Formats: sequence, structure tokens, C-alpha cells
Amino acid sequence: MARNRGRHAAQRAATTATGHRRRGGLRSTRYRRGLGGTAIAAVVMAALTASQAPGVELGGDHDDGRSGAASDRTPGDDSYETELPPLESPHPPGASEPGAGGESGIPASVLAAYKKAAKSLASRTPGCGLRWELLAGIGKVESGHARGGAVDKEGTTLRPILGPVLNGQGFANIKDTDGGRWDSDADYDRAVGPMQFIPSTWDRWGADGNGDGRKDPNNIHDAALAAGDYLCAGGRDLSTGADLDRAILSYNNSSDYLRTVLAWYEFYRKGTHAVPDRDLSVLPTAPGLGESGGGPDKGSPERGGKGPGKGGGSDDKPNKPGNPGGGNNGGNNGGGNPGGGHENPSPSPEPTKPHAIKRVGAENLTAVAGENFAARPAVKVVTSKGKAVKGVKVRFAINGKTEATFQGGGKSETVSTNADGVATAPALSAGSRTGSFTVNATVPGKDLGKVGFTASVTAPKADTLARTSDVVLEAAKNAKFAHAVEVKATRKGKAVANTTLTATFGQDAKAGPYFGKDEQGDPIRNLTDLKTDANGVVKLPDLFADDQTGTYTLTLTADGGATLEVKLVIKG
Repeated sequence: MARNRGRHAAQRAATTATGHRRRGGLRSTRYRRGLGGTAIAAVVMAALTASQAPGVELGGDHDDGRSGAASDRTPGDDSYETELPPLESPHPPGASEPGAGGESGIPASVLAAYKKAAKSLASRTPGCGLRWELLAGIGKVESGHARGGAVDKEGTTLRPILGPVLNGQGFANIKDTDGGRWDSDADYDRAVGPMQFIPSTWDRWGADGNGDGRKDPNNIHDAALAAGDYLCAGGRDLSTGADLDRAILSYNNSSDYLRTVLAWYEFYRKGTHAVPDRDLSVLPTAPGLGESGGGPDKGSPERGGKGPGKGGGSDDKPNKPGNPGGGNNGGNNGGGNPGGGHENPSPSPEPTKPHAIKRVGAENLTAVAGENFAARPAVKVVTSKGKAVKGVKVRFAINGKTEATFQGGGKSETVSTNADGVATAPALSAGSRTGSFTVNATVPGKDLGKVGFTASVTAPKADTLARTSDVVLEAAKNAKFAHAVEVKATRKGKAVANTTLTATFGQDAKAGPYFGKDEQGDPIRNLTDLKTDANGVVKLPDLFADDQTGTYTLTLTADGGATLEVKLVIKG
């Protein structure tokens, strides 16, 4: 049974009301099922509720838009206890005494991690409304802010913070899921780190909050970001009372836990300040924090002995965030069940953090020089369950020797995913240079890999051939045509330079106009490899008439298929 050893002002108020004022420290109080415990708890919680900001209620059984948040779930263990904050308003930062403000102080490194995680989530999941003070409230209850800020410069705890062995003896029975990697126990799991994740849950929700390329539950930056992701899961809006309650209960399905976290949450919202790391004055006085270091002490419920908790995370807490998998049926499913000490726990919310980036549409893109690509690179960002993630920033970058740019002239663009989790790059302009290049899509700051697109720029091909003059082409027998044939190749109205044309009177033509004679003296009636100039114009060689009168057709064909028929007349 956990004990409340806190010097709580609410208890002072209770004892004063009955005429029994005490000096100095207060006696331990246990909230139990029973008339005496209920009466004391009612007085304490009534006073605590009265101290909150206007409109804020503790718990989930008030009719203020939060009703049902707690009552619609299987309740947690009613014997659950932990230290509550003092009712007095915290001293403001800058008080004259070092560490002034008592319980309102938060170790500097840990405070920075809470704020950084909340800021990151505000940009990734803006609809969640997570405040850093909520992470602080949970971090206070779970580990006393990483045991008073006992972390190194990277934010990793100096000693492991471990919950009890989850071997079914007073806690959940969770067989080992990580080979002892995180909890140094190859037989059973234990909750790990300052935010107390069991290994199987960390495998699903783990995050890299400090950008070192690792996801470590012992690192306060990683753990705080993962806890934020978990609290925001399922599309919750934590600015509403009901979703706030549900989020906390998903971390630990206990009404006492909900009240305790909410109390610290509101306490920190009134004001807090940084204190030096490893300041033990910020630790709760009540037992129940995750143990630092080695195995549990025998017989002590605070060190993993037989206790009331079924969900098992950290000593006196029946259900953990990471033991939203810590129940009779939980823990080995990778995501866990919130409220894990019960036979029919509610399902864990789906993760909402980005897990993978996938290609949408074609991998190979083509365009003609001087034009835009018809298709645009697009990717989809999904969770580990394949659900779309909205609002994730995706960076598209052009790589290779090319004149291609995105609309606007840039070589890279960042686009946020839409409601379907899809980010589509701006239109690509091919430029005038032919060749191939790649477009890579990545999610900055996240190890989701990259998706590549191959883009090819080809030379333009004419879609139209036309004569540059409408003069009639005619000649007398055995005479030279007065005018040469001249044509222009265009594509979408623009001249196509250096494109190839053929000119023929027909492969089997034996009479009519001809382009001079070959070395054997035979008339040339077919030409290949004619090239347009920079203006898209090609002028054919001089034409001659034989002695066969009539109207003849010269067919010109451009690379790409555009054709033109030109009429020539030999007069008698």
C-alpha cells in the first residue's frame, strides 16, 4: 500500500476544521474504501478542487463536459495513493532563496525536455493541445522528475529507473519482451525510465526527442516526447476536459491517479521555475517512484514486493503509460492496454506519430525540356498501424545535374501532409537541359528513410509542321523549281530546334520531282536526317522536275510523328 507522506496543506485545513492543529510534519494518510478514508479524502479533494483555476474540476465525474471520462472505464485500484501538491500558490521564479518555491521547482534539464516535447507536438499534432505542464505532472508522479534531475548532459538518467518485476506476484504477469535490453531482466518486463514505459510499449511508441538517432526510454527527451505522443493518440484534444481525463486515464486507469496528475498539472500551470539538476527537494515525499538501479528489496511494496497494483509499472502505481499494457491481458501486444490491471481493459489508442513514408503514384516521371512535368511527386505518411498522419512536414529535394526546379525556382520545397496523410510536391519545371535526375522525399528530424522519384527530361518533339510560305510550287518539265521547300517545326506553338525530319515522294517513286542526283546519276527522291535550326526551321535542297507532268506529293515527317504534305506541280 502506498503512503502519502506529503506535508499537504489540505490536511492542515482538515485538522484545523476539527480542532486538531498539529505543528511541523503531518501524519501519513491512506485513502481507502471505507467511511473514515472517504471522509478525509473528500475534505482534501474538496479543498484541492477549490484551489484550482476557475472552471477546472478534478476527476471525471462532474457535469462540465468531462462526465463519463472516468466513469465509462473500468476503475483503477482505489487504494492507489501518491503525494499531492501543496495548496499554497507556488513562489514565483526569481525568489530570493535558491530553489524557492519548494515543490514548484523542476530540474532544469527535465523542464527543458517537457517544454521541447510539447513544442514539437504543437507543430506535428496542433489539434492535440498538449501543454508541457501535463508532462510535468505525469513526470512528477512517475519518477519525481527523473529522480530530481539525475541525468547527464544528454538527458539520460545516471542510474536506471525501474518499476517492479512484473512476474504476477502483486503485479501484472508480463513475460520478457525485450531480451532484457532496457530493464536488464530476461525473464519478465519492468517499467523503465523517467516516464515509466514497459519495453513492449516503448517498442511501439518510442521516440527520439534529442535527435541523437536513438530511442531510449531512459532519456528524458525521448521519454517525454513518447509520452506526449501517447497522450495525443486517437485524435484527442487535451484542451477539453473529457479528452484530458481520458488521456491521463489511458496512462493509468485510476481515479486517484487522475486526480493526482491533474492536481500537479494545475499547480504547475500557476507557476514554476527551474532548479538545479539533482535537487532532491523536488522529489515527492511519498514512496512509489520507479526504483533507481538494481532489483527490488524483498517484502517492500515500494520496491516491488506484494502490493495492490495489478498493472504494474512503478511500485505503487497499478497501471503505467507504458504499462498501458501492464494488465492481466496486456503487455505483450506491443501497445498495451490502458488501465492494465483488469480483465477487460479498454483498447489502447492508435499511435498517431509518423512511422513510415510511402510513395503515392508513379515512381518515374517524364517531361519535355522547357515544360512542366505532368505528374508531381507525392508521398503518404502513416502510423505503425498504417493510419494517415496529418500535418507532417515533408521535404522534397531535387538532386542531380539538371536545370529542373520546383514552381517558384527552388531546388527544394517543404509541404505538410493533408488529412489523408499525403504531401504532394509543387509542380516541377523541366528546364531546357535533357537528362535524368532524382527527387527525394524525407521527413526532417525523423528517421523515416526517404522515398525517391526518377525524373527524365527529353528533347521536345514537334507536334506541328508548316510551310513558312504559301507560294505555289511548280516548274516546267526538266526545269528547276523556282522556290525551295521551307518548313517550321513547333510544339504547342513554340519552335522546336534541332529536331529531325524526313522528306519523301514515296519509297517506290520512279518519276516526278527530285532532289538532285546521286553519284550513279539516279534521281534522289527521299531525304533523311534533316535538322531544324535554332528557330525550328529547315530548308530543303533545291528541287528539279523530270519530263513527267502532273501533281506530286512530298511528305515531311518530324521526330515525334508530326507530318506535312506539300503539293508540287510539273507543267507541260
